[in-house]
Amino acid sequence: MIKGIKLPETISSRTEYKRKFSFWEMYRSFVTLPGAVAKMIRNKKNKLVDKGLIERLQLAVPEVNGCAACSYAHTYIALKQGMSNEEINSFLIGDGNFLKQEEAKAIVFAQHFADTRGFPKKEAYESIINEYGEEKARVILAASQLMIAGNIYGIPYSALQSRLKRKPYKDSSLLYELGMHIGGFFLLPVALIHGILRGIMGFSDIRLDKSTL
Repeated sequence: MIKGIKLPETISSRTEYKRKFSFWEMYRSFVTLPGAVAKMIRNKKNKLVDKGLIERLQLAVPEVNGCAACSYAHTYIALKQGMSNEEINSFLIGDGNFLKQEEAKAIVFAQHFADTRGFPKKEAYESIINEYGEEKARVILAASQLMIAGNIYGIPYSALQSRLKRKPYKDSSLLYELGMHIGGFFLLPVALIHGILRGIMGFSDIRLDKSTL
């Protein structure tokens, strides 16, 4: 329990994966971090997207992926920013009761981004460009990219913490949990260099699924 709020039972007592990720997905998400961090720093200065919306986006993504560690961390941040217990819990369980009309498309995109494992449909991204403009859309995407990278690392960390409490996740193993945890530590610097070089060479960090239904 975090002081001031009790997390939903599905998060605080999670004993199984909502979804698992691979080393390749971890690496791919880490490569986007330099560009995403740069956009978030610029947003902090320019205030294109409200920090409250950023935090709501970053509560929505762990709800889809089932990252207990990230939910705990961002619940604490949300509390410090003045979000109510009811609003936080609403985002953590994904019921949408506290969605603001002007933020709805951004939140739904973040959920879609997580649901597609960081590879959203081109039409979905274009819809938030049409709604908020390209600069704000890039910030919304960056917030989602940061969050899924944290989730991919945080999910096996959460499973490992649960194992240490003698409540191991179903369909998990110590090898997977330690492998993702330790492997991520070594993958991160390589991926960051890769991401920085891509930026210098002018490659986009926007990765979209252009297939049609």
